[in-house]
Amino acid sequence: MNIQHFLSSLPQSALKGEAVSLPDSVIRNLFRFARLRSTDVFYHLGCGTNNTLRLAATEFNVKKSIGIEIRKSLAVKASNRVKDIKNAHIFNQDIRKTKISDATVILFWFTDVKIIRHMTKRFESELADGARIITIWSPLELMIPAKVEFPFFVCKKPFRYATNLSEQINAIYGTACIDFTASWLLSEKYINALEVVQGKHIRFLTMLHSMIIWINAWNSGVACEKEVPPPVTTYLGILKTFFNIDLSTMIKAGGRHAPDHDT
Repeated sequence: MNIQHFLSSLPQSALKGEAVSLPDSVIRNLFRFARLRSTDVFYHLGCGTNNTLRLAATEFNVKKSIGIEIRKSLAVKASNRVKDIKNAHIFNQDIRKTKISDATVILFWFTDVKIIRHMTKRFESELADGARIITIWSPLELMIPAKVEFPFFVCKKPFRYATNLSEQINAIYGTACIDFTASWLLSEKYINALEVVQGKHIRFLTMLHSMIIWINAWNSGVACEKEVPPPVTTYLGILKTFFNIDLSTMIKAGGRHAPDHDT
């Protein structure tokens, strides 16, 4: 089974984020990290049924807590969860069209490249200086974040941009490339920070996720290694032999490593 077949076998609602719900403890950590305060107008774009709006309104006492959700069924459920809170509101709208100019803090967790690029342009043109964008896993486009606590990022307007991926990675992690060890550690941090997996499944997910991180680094030309390292070969073999998941099709034959940094 190659990775495409594996992904197609998973619930599509989970892949699209429809079934992803952040624990309250993670939401609180996010808000503390972004220094959400009573003077802020908070927006969660694509809020689903997460508890972000209630917590922002009741525990962090923001001026307004606004959720935008395009899926009507989820918007209705989310509205029911905050109907008793005066400064929290859910709107069943497309984030690409909804008004966001009054936002001072935005939680934005999307993986669709077209949506990310469209919204990055809107953030640039419509938000006031000082507005903060909270993202999970990576900053928007080639932005250099103002604050990092992986996998959480805050980018603050006026936004700063790197000229290439290596420069962005160096600004974030202090190194211009990602090696196998870094891939594994990033995977562990991501899984632990989101608190969505427990027990015996953590090891498998860490292995799978770290391999995808390293392969993406290799394909993007920012892997530190000059060739596929033995640990990657070993874990790819384990995934294929014991879990029937073949990630080898993801590796580009002409993948390039990042420039040497010891000269």
